[in-house]
Formats: sequence, C-alpha cells, structure tokens
Amino acid sequence: MFALANLLDTAARIIDMVLTAFYWLIIIRALISWVNPDPLNPIVQFLQKVTEPVLAPIRKRLPIDFRFGFDISPIIAFLIIMFLRYFLVKTLVDIAMRLR
Repeated sequence: MFALANLLDTAARIIDMVLTAFYWLIIIRALISWVNPDPLNPIVQFLQKVTEPVLAPIRKRLPIDFRFGFDISPIIAFLIIMFLRYFLVKTLVDIAMRLR
C-alpha cells in the first residue's frame, strides 16, 4: 500500500505545482493587460496561449449582466484554482497519509 500512497502523494504535489504555475501565469497576464501590451511580443503570446484555454470557457459562461466593463474571468479562475488546491490536493494528501 505504500506504493499507492507514494503515487497519490506525488500526484497531489504535481497537481499543486501545476495549479500554482497557472495561478501565477494568470496574475502576470492580468497585470500585463493593464499596460496595453504589444500583441506580437513572444511573452505576451505565450501568456495568451497558455491561459486562454482556462479563461475563455469562464468568459463564455458568464451572463451578460455579470460583465462590468472589465474581464473578471481571472478572478473566477483564481477561485477555482484555490478550491482545487485546498480541496483536491489536500484530499489526495490525506488519502495518501491514511494508506501509509
């Protein structure tokens, strides 16, 4: 059972790292969007390619009444990421601890 526990623990850590990376990429994209970035800049293109698959479905599901003139999809993405980090990752770690 220790092998399964180690597998779950490792999966939880990898998921946590990926979610943390997405969190920071979304923050950087939101901050850069405030200064009117050059769309041809490779860094801006990378940020858009990486974060758009996460933010576009959120934007699409927002009702029109809920749009305030600025994009709130990063805020909703932060909440989803925080939920996944505090629920999914901790649950996997707890299961791994019980299996040991």
